[in-house]
Amino acid sequence: MKRQLKLVISLLVRGWDIIHDAFCRLLRRPLPARCMVLYYHAVPAHHRELFARQLDAILQCARPIPSDPAAPLTPGFRYASITFDDGFVSVLQNAAPELARRRIPWTIFVPSGCLGRQPDWVRAPHAAARQDRVMTSEELRKLICDPLVTVASHTVNHTNLLEMDSRRAFEELARSRADLESVVGRPVVQFSYPFGARSAVLDQQARAAGYTRVFCSDPVHAFRSNNEAATGRASVDPDMPRLEFRLKLLGAYRWHSLLHR
Repeated sequence: MKRQLKLVISLLVRGWDIIHDAFCRLLRRPLPARCMVLYYHAVPAHHRELFARQLDAILQCARPIPSDPAAPLTPGFRYASITFDDGFVSVLQNAAPELARRRIPWTIFVPSGCLGRQPDWVRAPHAAARQDRVMTSEELRKLICDPLVTVASHTVNHTNLLEMDSRRAFEELARSRADLESVVGRPVVQFSYPFGARSAVLDQQARAAGYTRVFCSDPVHAFRSNNEAATGRASVDPDMPRLEFRLKLLGAYRWHSLLHR
């Protein structure tokens, strides 16, 4: 589906949300807590200022929270959680200082067997990530000196788990967790699916491997219940048009998850 058509549909969804919320306030009905988890990949140096502007936009309309909140969200408030897939060094160099300056918590999902390597899974010829690399063990340990940072798993080899048999998929899940814990010296209990490739069986295997929260790529509101099979996230980039970014932050792209059901 073309990007412009997605934008138009999302504008209609946002319009519906505005009308719905207005009626709820008029009738004095409580609004639910709403949280969007956003996920980035690379943040190259020439996009640092754009990324910083996006952080400021988040702070204007939402409360930043960790990707695994310890307490229920307060009804009537809007929240956002920031995550990064692939563990790229550009995140350490360009995103981390901007997040630290604003005291925003964030999570980075790392493929444990790819430390220090370039991302051979990136195929798009003009993707910023093609010029990036995954952080080394030393860089990861440097990163977690900031208590606002959480290191999480993204398999061992950035693998599409749907293409593997059950035994090998479980090995990817369990080994990545163990590898990262040995590097950072902390529990690793969150996981995101490479390529967004998930299934109900994989969700169960991830729980069996010791993960307490699993993330997918459906752009739906997060933390709606305590027993989510997988927590949704919306894909964003630092150079994304402002309107598109804001609509994703406000959950207006959640309709897109219906296409994959």
